[in-house]
Amino acid sequence: MKYLIKNATVVNEGESGIYDVLIENKIISKIDRHIDSVAGATEINAEGLVLLPGAIDDQVHFREPGLTHKGEIYTEAKAAVAGGVTSYMEMPNTNPQSTTVVELEKKYQRAAVCSLANYSFFMGGTNHNLEETLKVDYSKVCGLKIFMGSSTGDMLVDHQEVLEGFFSKVNALIATHCEFDPLVKETQKRIVEQYGEDLPAYFHPIIRSEEACYKSSSMAVDLAKKYNTRLHILHISTAKELALFSNKIPLKEKRITAEACIHHLWFSDEDYKTKGNFIKWNPSVKTAFDREKIFEAVLNDTIDVIATDHAPHTLDEKNLPYLQAPSGGPLVQHSILAMLDFYHAKKISIEKVVQKMSHNVADLFRIQNRGYIREGYFADLVLVNLHKPTTVTKQNILYKCGWSPFEGHTFKSSIEKTFVNGHLVYNNGVFDESEFGSRLTFGA
Repeated sequence: MKYLIKNATVVNEGESGIYDVLIENKIISKIDRHIDSVAGATEINAEGLVLLPGAIDDQVHFREPGLTHKGEIYTEAKAAVAGGVTSYMEMPNTNPQSTTVVELEKKYQRAAVCSLANYSFFMGGTNHNLEETLKVDYSKVCGLKIFMGSSTGDMLVDHQEVLEGFFSKVNALIATHCEFDPLVKETQKRIVEQYGEDLPAYFHPIIRSEEACYKSSSMAVDLAKKYNTRLHILHISTAKELALFSNKIPLKEKRITAEACIHHLWFSDEDYKTKGNFIKWNPSVKTAFDREKIFEAVLNDTIDVIATDHAPHTLDEKNLPYLQAPSGGPLVQHSILAMLDFYHAKKISIEKVVQKMSHNVADLFRIQNRGYIREGYFADLVLVNLHKPTTVTKQNILYKCGWSPFEGHTFKSSIEKTFVNGHLVYNNGVFDESEFGSRLTFGA
């Protein structure tokens, strides 16, 4: 279908202004101050609404295959588009893991028939599959994920010679989870010996400490500098790590980049008292000082992108004792709304939100023809009402796990409509599932 969006406040490339936008054949065909009616086009009066490029979330766990009691590609992508996230990049620690080309391609085949958002899937590295990762066509795959911290199965990569192999031979972006596993295990053992196993969640940032994060992140940065690798360190959680990154050069020239996640911008260790395991993530939510410095780094471009690390678990799993409860939580439906609450609080501009959640993700990963509101680009667009509140309730949470750390919170804004490849997939609570998203492609 054709759509003519009229009188929207378009936020794009650091500016905002009133424009009309014409969508034809999946792309943005025209942007102008005024566009006359177009034959066959459905007109949308967007007066008073804000038009954003769809968010691109570079770190999600949609749990398929093998962990579908927690989430599925279909359910979590549906939640994503309801939240204005039009593209995502999903992680390899499923069951089976995406550590072979065959298993990786199975995910793409599945997403093609069920994902309402555009998609890409990371190849996963292990201590034993370096040669397999070199077979991947990285023009069609977002990158290689390496867990330099504990993960499920055998995905912890802790052999120095293997790490050297990945960083020296993989001609693609390497994304890392950085926590030094021996230190985490040693700290947990010491705390359990001192306090017993019935620990409150407040111990999580003590066990998964600043030191553990920095030791691993600095190791990754050293390797990237040694081999001139494109390195992207995910979910920065400490102020100390910020010294590893630079804001002195343009993003397109950076070889070492960083991501902040919604939960590290929103919560602090004080929130463990009320939310317990429901804000238990790896890396852990740390102090208010860390949160403040991470936010500053987003604003001054030391940190390049904002994502969610959306990682659903069931309520039963989260209600286990702290040491048994899994880490991770669902966020993808509310990431834009959370950042817009920061805008309402005058902590960040909408232009900066768009830069960190759309433009920079497209630039960092070299995604082709997405992430901007430009003529000739795919029409991945979101219409937002900044003045219509959204209260998170059990009834409107779309995650398969059925809960959110934001449950009970009222965001000041709402997502009105989401377009994916020019298809109006989400319209004020109503989904049109007649078309699915597309596989993302990447430049060299």
